[in-house]
Amino acid sequence: MIRLEIWSDIVCPFCYIGKRHLEAALSQFERRDEIQVVWKSFELNPMAERNPNIDVYENLSRKYGQSLAWAKQRSEEVARSAAAVGLRFDFDRARPGNSFDAHRLVHLADKRNLQDRAEERLFAAYFTEGEQIGDPKTLHRIGVELGLDPKEVEKMLAGDDYTSEVRQEEEEAFSLGVTGVPFFLFNRKRAVSGAQPVETFLKALRTAWAEK
Repeated sequence: MIRLEIWSDIVCPFCYIGKRHLEAALSQFERRDEIQVVWKSFELNPMAERNPNIDVYENLSRKYGQSLAWAKQRSEEVARSAAAVGLRFDFDRARPGNSFDAHRLVHLADKRNLQDRAEERLFAAYFTEGEQIGDPKTLHRIGVELGLDPKEVEKMLAGDDYTSEVRQEEEEAFSLGVTGVPFFLFNRKRAVSGAQPVETFLKALRTAWAEK
């Protein structure tokens, strides 16, 4: 068995693209049924507002000190990269927000063996559907869509369940020297950083298996 830990953020476009690259590599890997994928929390901007009154372009422009035209051009480039792996990014609809509670929802979903489905649903909600992933009502609806108990989701969002788990994973990333995501760690021995090509992931999988 290979344990593959992935640090990512729901609002990270390359994390979603990297997920598709990894899935393509796994489909070609001879031992794909013996890979345990574990998603881990990482916030690109822990100080982000839950529901800021700005769009993605203005958010990107402020973050990098660039013009709105630059932000739109950069977003279009990322959208083309996403389209190449079958994803539709709609940055005109996407709404910035704080991803902390979304990470807590993934932890709750993990209790029901729905972690990967939760990651996929949240990525799609943010990048394709223009959902506000920092809004508790949105997260509650998504949790119910995933098949989670409505009362359990409501309790989690109203309290601090899984807060320590999210913080622990972020601290773990810091201790490993992770400064950006996605970050893929194979059996705590071999790492792949970024949305690398499918071939890179396939090579890492085969090398990790040989080293196992």
